[in-house]
Amino acid sequence: MPVVQADRLIRIGAALLRAAGASDEEAHAVALGCVNANLAGHDSHGIIAVPTYIDRIKVGHIVPGAPWTIVQESPTTTVIDGHWGFGFHVNAKAMELTIQKAKTANVAACTVFRQSHVGRLAAYPLMAMREGMIALATADSGRSPKHVAPFGGREARLGTNPISIAVPSDLEAPFYLDMATSAVAAGKINLAAARGDSIPTGWIVDSEGRQTTDPTQFKKGGALLPLGGTEGYKGSGLAAMVEVLCGLLTGLGFGVEPTGRHNDGVFMAVFNVAAFRPLKDFKKEVAEFARYLKSTPPSEDSSGVMYPGEVEYIREQQRRKSGIEIEDTTWDKLRTLAAGYKLAEQLDL
Repeated sequence: MPVVQADRLIRIGAALLRAAGASDEEAHAVALGCVNANLAGHDSHGIIAVPTYIDRIKVGHIVPGAPWTIVQESPTTTVIDGHWGFGFHVNAKAMELTIQKAKTANVAACTVFRQSHVGRLAAYPLMAMREGMIALATADSGRSPKHVAPFGGREARLGTNPISIAVPSDLEAPFYLDMATSAVAAGKINLAAARGDSIPTGWIVDSEGRQTTDPTQFKKGGALLPLGGTEGYKGSGLAAMVEVLCGLLTGLGFGVEPTGRHNDGVFMAVFNVAAFRPLKDFKKEVAEFARYLKSTPPSEDSSGVMYPGEVEYIREQQRRKSGIEIEDTTWDKLRTLAAGYKLAEQLDL
């Protein structure tokens, strides 16, 4: 697999997206969001997604330059219509507005609908964390095709429905949660298939409801399993609640409509820490709490405890130095796109 430095990968992704019709601002937002996911180790949401986004532009499922409008608002709430714009761009603007409202009102929330895939969900709570605030974000895929079977079932009826929460602290590595409510993100199944790898038991079932380690069975009528293994009702329940916040509260609805258009619904809330206690004290205590967690002796076959967000930070430092491995199938798709847009020489692809 080729190993590519982050800056070059951003340049490649942005150039291809611009050639497909995105503005400079949109192209940079999407490429940066994808590569930041690669840096954090979430390759399923990384540069592998750019060819898919370009395919969606070509069929009209993503609309470059789409307007961003406020449908309804109050001093603490906002309902935002992304008009099928790039989720990275639409959602970042939504979070910026919600942060500004929380600076005034201490608590603010928003819903966003009619936008494309928002990428790695943690990107948005981390924006608020850097402003000294706690933020929560949840997302689902509206009425686009589903990938997760409810606990006890074998047909997909839920999205991977991620949840992310970020908290300000004095730690070098940010303290945040970013998780799917399925056993694994769908992109990781596609990544394994692209790399020719097997997957762990408990990630998916095939079309007959049987657990399998073959990732290619996912696209042959299989489904992801909810988080929790034998206790999967927990992940299934969390996914259902995310669906309510991001599908029903946004008005997107549930089920699957026939066009297959990806339509991320998002709910985000921001809490100004200083409204509850001094920010300086809170950040110090969060860091102490993280160190307290890490001080526990490791269990058998463990290298020790990591607090939420730490492993992503470590991966990012490593990948900024050594580069990002790109699976051959993704690299070939990028090269084909570059050739089609007559950018191969410019991008050295």
